[in-house]
Amino acid sequence: MKENNNFAEGIRDGIPICLGYFSVAFAFGIFSVESGLSILQTLLISMTNVTSAGQLAGVPIIVAGGTLIELAVAQLVINLRYALMSVSLSQKLGYTVKLIDRFIISFVNTDEVFAVASGKKGTVGKKYLYGLILTPYIGWSMGTLLGAGAGNILPASVVSALGIAIYGMFVAIVMPEAKKSKATALCVLVAIMLSCCFRYIPALNTVPAGFTVIICAVAASALFAWLAPVPVEYEEVETDE
Repeated sequence: MKENNNFAEGIRDGIPICLGYFSVAFAFGIFSVESGLSILQTLLISMTNVTSAGQLAGVPIIVAGGTLIELAVAQLVINLRYALMSVSLSQKLGYTVKLIDRFIISFVNTDEVFAVASGKKGTVGKKYLYGLILTPYIGWSMGTLLGAGAGNILPASVVSALGIAIYGMFVAIVMPEAKKSKATALCVLVAIMLSCCFRYIPALNTVPAGFTVIICAVAASALFAWLAPVPVEYEEVETDE
């Protein structure tokens, strides 16, 4: 099976994610400083935690003087989906990805990075993945720094608009694959319908958002893995090394 292991290609594929992260991180930087954290504290949060929802949930707990247990539980619930994505992505990793590489890559294995890497034909190698995570990490960190420094320069309406950029970016990642594959499109629709159920049905809308994402993703994926399994193709291993 062909291994995608081109660093420059990873950089190119990561640029759209970088741009999307920049705008969201900019909004987070403003939010964090306005909540009472310093610019340095805000930057360190983004450089050590690449998770938009987790960071937005964590800042109020930190500012309110919450316990480490409260903070840990909140992050576990919100970010548990990353464990599932990492297990799935591990099946796509090429032979060049060693154990230490897995630890480093998993640090920036976000929703969008996972979607792009999973959408590549064949396996993905170490060089490609390092390129793919580099630009998003820079965009996330720089966006946070500039947002924290900008403070109150931008009007509230602009800051609010920046917050939805990540959703538009994720739609842009999913739609091309959904157009090519009927099964993918139906899987997305099922996940959307399940998400709506958890949002509007009284018995279900008390489930934490983090678990809702996991349940919808696992249920839709499992259903279509059974209904429309992807055929395994065996090819000769190729690398650009």
